[in-house]
Amino acid sequence: MSASNNSKHTSRTSRTGSGIPDSSRVSALAREATIKKSDALRILWYSNAPFTGTGYGVQTADTCQRLKEEGHEVAIACNYGLAGSTSTWNGLKLYPQGNGLYSDDVTAAHYMDWTHSSNLPNLLITLFDVWPLNPAFLVKVPQILSWCPVDHMPIPPAVLSFLALENVTPLAMSKFGHDLMLKAGLDAHYAPHGVAPAFTHRTSVNGLSGRDFMKVTDDAFVVMMNAANKGAVPCRKAFGENLLAFSIFAADKPDAVLYLHTENRGSSGGINLEALCQAVGLKPGQVRFVDQYAYRVGIPQEVLATLYSSADVLLAASMGEGFGVPVIEAQACGTPVIVSNFTAQPELVGDGWTVEAQPWWNPLQEAWFCTPSVKHIVEALNASYEARTSYSAKAVKFAEQYAADRVFEEYWKPILRTFA
Repeated sequence: MSASNNSKHTSRTSRTGSGIPDSSRVSALAREATIKKSDALRILWYSNAPFTGTGYGVQTADTCQRLKEEGHEVAIACNYGLAGSTSTWNGLKLYPQGNGLYSDDVTAAHYMDWTHSSNLPNLLITLFDVWPLNPAFLVKVPQILSWCPVDHMPIPPAVLSFLALENVTPLAMSKFGHDLMLKAGLDAHYAPHGVAPAFTHRTSVNGLSGRDFMKVTDDAFVVMMNAANKGAVPCRKAFGENLLAFSIFAADKPDAVLYLHTENRGSSGGINLEALCQAVGLKPGQVRFVDQYAYRVGIPQEVLATLYSSADVLLAASMGEGFGVPVIEAQACGTPVIVSNFTAQPELVGDGWTVEAQPWWNPLQEAWFCTPSVKHIVEALNASYEARTSYSAKAVKFAEQYAADRVFEEYWKPILRTFA
């Protein structure tokens, strides 16, 4: 089955380009706004530490710095990445992890410590999954803005019950999640994740191209995956389906290479990807893993942008996404993408392919994930192989709406004024 342009997301394997939606309802006021002292807030931000390379960590780093520059007083309660004592990062106070798995046991105490001497309106902002958070720990926090992923359908009961608390205001990070929140009767805001300015088409960093970093030749057809290897049952990033599909696709294409930008053996509760590569019949020459030490200590955003720019397509057909930052990062660098036609994924495609998926019941969340179709991933890979798009201006144009500067101006400023 061949892919076609300008088709709807309901097709089995479709190349799509949905364009930039009109955001005039918020942009006119936001672009002219400058914060007044009376609008400043004292904010405790709960998420991963800002120096971690996780999706939450990257969004925390960018947004919290912008909040500080805007005149708000900001500290960060780290649920991952900092243990032992308080610290500072780029002038922001960091509170350490607690004893609980998600550190919600100390979040209220951190909040009280940060806000007790301030005359400004106080606000706790959470950027994390809310289903594991214990409402009893947070009942004394008067205002909570929860920037919350919805990666199932419908909204899982534990997520819905937390978002419905009287002291919680939901903030969706996808239009899909926002629609489900509104249908559930929640008074929710919407602000997508933002992409840093570093993510633009780059041919090299310090004289090295992305293919130099990958150790692949210029004539190779490179399929890239950038996905955290966390969680085994379910494996949300659907490594099994994606790698099996690549193996089938690459069987008669000696120039095809899979570049895996992730941890290779499941040391963080994921799966052994080296064993999976063997199980699906991939040969060592068909697969490249990111340098594992560099991945652990942190790869600069400029280098990651060069990797995206050097790939022919990003493969990101997962079981469900609350947003899916790599999909926008890759397109900002001019690289088309392949995603599942489920949850937030299709709304993020400006140039690429959506693939069919089969519902997968997640008993832990009491809601549906999906299993992306191996057959249709293969079809999308074949379509991308035929297209051989070295640079997609269409993808770059689409990704502009998610630029971090624009997201902060158009969404964060108006939302925060409602709490001042």
